[in-house]
Amino acid sequence: MKYDAEKNLERFKMLIIVGIITLVGQKIGYGISPIRAIPGIILCVVIALAAFALKEVVPLKIPAFAYASLIALILTMPYLPTSGFILKYTNQVNFLATTTPILAYAGLSIGLQVTKMTKISWKLILVACVVFMGTFFGSAIVAEIVLKMQGII
Repeated sequence: MKYDAEKNLERFKMLIIVGIITLVGQKIGYGISPIRAIPGIILCVVIALAAFALKEVVPLKIPAFAYASLIALILTMPYLPTSGFILKYTNQVNFLATTTPILAYAGLSIGLQVTKMTKISWKLILVACVVFMGTFFGSAIVAEIVLKMQGII
């Protein structure tokens, strides 16, 4: 596989922007000092960059997210010396704050492809509605069963 420096530079820029937005979200939403969270964000960016690099080098068709999860899992195993260091800093990051920039980026990405989606036809909307309703009612049924088993309702 060929190394694409321009693509990786764009990924790095995107990760920096997501990191900055996450730091702002940390402060506004959770009152966590951005200074305390910066080392954790930097570690996350480094892991993400390593995941992108692995995706380019390893010939398997695995998404970068899977590589990032695997890298983080391995580095935080209790018997490895990296575990304490990484957990010390990443515990300063509330990962719920990362959802805002990620979802915003995903929304922009989808918004830019609306013209492609219109060519798929009305069937896409029908399938999406059925999936949403199925997920909602499936979750409600599971919640009902679990709450009844626990005697809460």
